[in-house]
Order: sequence, then structure tokens, then C-alpha cells
Amino acid sequence: MIAAVLQMNSGPDRQANWAQAQDLLAQAAAQGAGLAVLPEHFGLLLPEGQAPPAPETLAGPTLEFLASQARRHRMWLVGGSLAQRGARGRLYNTTTLLDDQGRLRAHYQKIHLFDLGLPGQTALTESGFYSPGRRLVVAETPLGRLGLSICFDLRFPELYRRLRLKGAQVLAAPSAFTAATGREHWELLVRTRALENQCYMLAAAQWGQHAPGRASHGQAMIVDPWGRVLAQCPQGVGLACAEIRPQRVARVRGLLDTMRLARLIPVGWRKGGV
Repeated sequence: MIAAVLQMNSGPDRQANWAQAQDLLAQAAAQGAGLAVLPEHFGLLLPEGQAPPAPETLAGPTLEFLASQARRHRMWLVGGSLAQRGARGRLYNTTTLLDDQGRLRAHYQKIHLFDLGLPGQTALTESGFYSPGRRLVVAETPLGRLGLSICFDLRFPELYRRLRLKGAQVLAAPSAFTAATGREHWELLVRTRALENQCYMLAAAQWGQHAPGRASHGQAMIVDPWGRVLAQCPQGVGLACAEIRPQRVARVRGLLDTMRLARLIPVGWRKGGV
């Protein structure tokens, strides 16, 4: 199956963002994609420090939009992320997985929240609005078993190792990686997470200036289990497509699977008890 990763320049205008996503998904379908990954906060990307104005449930307008696109193009979607309203007033930065009939198959609430600032820059505190998730998610798809993550998770290899231990063959990372750190770290992190777990990585991205004080690096990419970049976006709004082959995962793991040699993995994890 062909997979696509979208690169968007979202902002505070939800309708404009949806129109951009709709156009890119149509392009992905025209290139034969059976699964597409949208970037983090694809539907609404606000200036730093601004609270999400209208958090949604998983039956809200963003999911309705994604379901309609999935049905229209007969395409599985990893729906970027949205501000999900949870129990007891909590908010979560949540990504969703929809099948080609528009049915919600899984959702993942971002575990690692971005609470950092570079020297001389204003610190970003995602936890000022969002609560961290607590559950790892791997779901069956036509590409194989897909592990879900979001953006800042990329800096925490233990999360991806546990997704691999739960059977992941493909990893998805909808992202809005900052321009300042993305130049140095984005490609390195994406390729490393793919290589060390012998998984495909589907890393969608936001790109460019979104609002005063907020800019994203871009470079949405698809990486194979050997760490090779199969496709990536140049600067600007666009998409990248590549074929995902489960047999490639099996072949790479047959050549060099360090998992069976790792000495710090508890026995229960090796047997899938994660």
C-alpha cells in the first residue's frame, strides 16, 4: 500500500485549514495512497500561549470532517491531532485513526507534552492547557500494526521501543516541530526512531510561519526500517508518498534485529506483556 504524509501551514482559521487538508488528501488519493497522515493540530494552530477555544469530543466536527474525507477517498487516515475534551474538564492533544469507511478505530492522547524553551526564548508550556495521556496505542491497519505518537514524543525512545514490543511495524508521528530545533534534530530523530525499532516511520509536519512567534520546520518524511528516507517534502505545503511493504519490515528484522539481544528489556515485555 502507498502511504502519504501531509505538510501543512495551518493557522487560526479552521475552515481554511480544512480546505487545505481536503486539497492535499485529494492529491494523495490521486497518487494512489491508501493511508494518509495529517500533521499535529492540522485543523487549528494557534499562537503560542493561546488556549484552545473550543475543545471537542471524539464525535465533534473535526472527526466528522475526517470521516467524510476517509469515505470520499476510501483512505485510512491518521487525523493529525485535535484538542480533545476529556473527563473532569481535562484537555488532551489527541490523534485519531480512521478506516476507509470513516470509522474511528483508535485514538492516542499525547504522553510527552512540550514544556521547554531555548535560552533567550520564551518557554513553551503545553501542559498549561493539556494533560498527558497514559496509554500506548497500536492498531491493525492494511499497512500492518501501526503505533501512534505525536511530535515531542520523538525525543523519548522508550515510548517507541514499547510500541515495537506491542507489535508495531509502522509508526506514525503527526508533528508541528519548531523551526528552531527542527533544523538540527527533526530528521535525526525521525530516522533514528525508525532504525532502532526496524519500523517504517510516517512523520507528517507543519511548515512555515503560523502566527507571530510560532513557526514550524516542515520536512514531512517517510523512512523505512533501515533508516532510509524514502520520500520527503521540500519547503512549502505539499505531501510525500512511498510504498509501505510489510515484507520489508520482516527482511530488515531478519538481517539485524537488536531487540532479541537487548539485555535491559524485562522478560515480560519480550512476550508482549507491555
